Amino acid sequence: MQSIVDFMMGLVWSNALVILLIIVGAYFTIRMRFFQIRHFKEMIRLMFQGERSPVGISSFQAIAVSLAGRVGTGNIVGVSTAIFIGGPGAVFWMWLIAFIGAGSAFVESTLAQIYKQNEDNQYRGGPAYYIEKGFGNKFGKIYAAIFALVTVVATGLLLPSIQSNSVASSFIHAFPVDSWMVGVMMVVFVGLVIFGGIRSIANVATAVVPIMAIIYIIVAVIIVFINIDEVLPLLGLIFRSAFGLEAQYAGIIGAMIAIGVRRGLYSNEAGQGTGAHPAGAAEVSHPAKQGLVQAFSVYIDTLFVCTATALMILMTGMYNVSDGEGGLLVDNGVYVTNAEGEQDVSGTTAFTQGGIDAAFHGQSTFDETFVGFGSYFIAFALLFFCYTTILAYYYMAETNLVYLTKGRFGWLKIVLGLVLIGSVYVGTVSTAQLAWDMGDLGVGMMAWLNLIAILILQKPALQALKDYERQKKEKGSGKFAIYRPEPGEVKNADFWHYDYPERLRQENYQYPGEEIPKPDNGRDPKL
Repeated sequence: MQSIVDFMMGLVWSNALVILLIIVGAYFTIRMRFFQIRHFKEMIRLMFQGERSPVGISSFQAIAVSLAGRVGTGNIVGVSTAIFIGGPGAVFWMWLIAFIGAGSAFVESTLAQIYKQNEDNQYRGGPAYYIEKGFGNKFGKIYAAIFALVTVVATGLLLPSIQSNSVASSFIHAFPVDSWMVGVMMVVFVGLVIFGGIRSIANVATAVVPIMAIIYIIVAVIIVFINIDEVLPLLGLIFRSAFGLEAQYAGIIGAMIAIGVRRGLYSNEAGQGTGAHPAGAAEVSHPAKQGLVQAFSVYIDTLFVCTATALMILMTGMYNVSDGEGGLLVDNGVYVTNAEGEQDVSGTTAFTQGGIDAAFHGQSTFDETFVGFGSYFIAFALLFFCYTTILAYYYMAETNLVYLTKGRFGWLKIVLGLVLIGSVYVGTVSTAQLAWDMGDLGVGMMAWLNLIAILILQKPALQALKDYERQKKEKGSGKFAIYRPEPGEVKNADFWHYDYPERLRQENYQYPGEEIPKPDNGRDPKL
């Protein structure tokens, strides 16, 4: 199995995908005139704006579900892996992919809103929907079906095992438990929620993700203050290493960029298409609103949470760096014993656990037998982060399953849930390397399909941003912006052509200073 996965990884995760991710993100950033900076304040305002309905969730709930998918093992184990393979400079490339990746996140999330539809009395949206409707032909249907199938397999089978594997590793180190015990615990927790649909998942994500992320960042801030004198030298090391100016890391710059981009993508998911699924479920009056909110979620994930992890590791010196040939460029003695009883120098959760313990317990060297605050804290942080990520994965898999079956065969949702639960359990008892490689494979395949799609279908999303900026300027606020595309301007945007205007008319609702938009009479309304 490992050899098959390695072969496919070589095809999917070639340098071409790394280059494509950077080019697409940079292209959208430039086309939208660095909207990440211009609309930073607006992103925060929109995140807490409370628009919701019986069929849609609020923007905050949508970003909570999105962050549930983004903030997980990639923020802890993924950062440790990036530092081990690429050294401190890998952190810079994670930052870069987050900044320019916000452009890709905006486009995919806005497209999800433009082409969303009401199914089973709830909004459904995402790449499969905007690929089919955006292309509007037979090829689009085939392309969308391929993406949906890949996503069901990736989020329903491959990715959950990574999350549960990391939880098991951290719990086994912190508590006297076996991996199967952690597996049973995860299966019970996940099974209690996933069959409740998007509202159940959104409620759990809204309650857990913000609190855990804040606590995690607070711990990181405390460690930064403890080591405040090392901040500037550390930032200098990160930037010098990123561009090969640090002689010690000059020989691994290729691996540094590749692992930084890969772990950056795995963590923030920008361009991958996963964040577009909860974005399409949100209730907003203009698609650009949710696009801006989802772009901000990339910042929260990488620039806040991933940076917190990197600082805790690098400031305390609790890391090793591989030379790419089986040896170590940096050997700080952070060794752990893996499931096979062998010495593992790549750290997994040990880098972060050791960093926290070094800060709070004054340990100068790593001791895998020591169980301190860091071990307990990371165990519970991973439990909550990975748990909500698995819930988000189920929602994404379910959305694509509903797309493939057109809402029929409801029993398949139960089968999907059981498959995902099985993947969760297997992940707790499998080797970390195979779990991570299979997850990377799924992420890479989704990224290829989605990046090509949003490049082709970008026009409606870019027009939506311009329209939102125009209305915001005219009205002095984006609060009352309403999306009213002409039928010939954006084809197949049925919700915005008919459903939304008709609902406003039936509710006799009117935004201040606006006439209630009329439905598209080109479509036969059932009045």
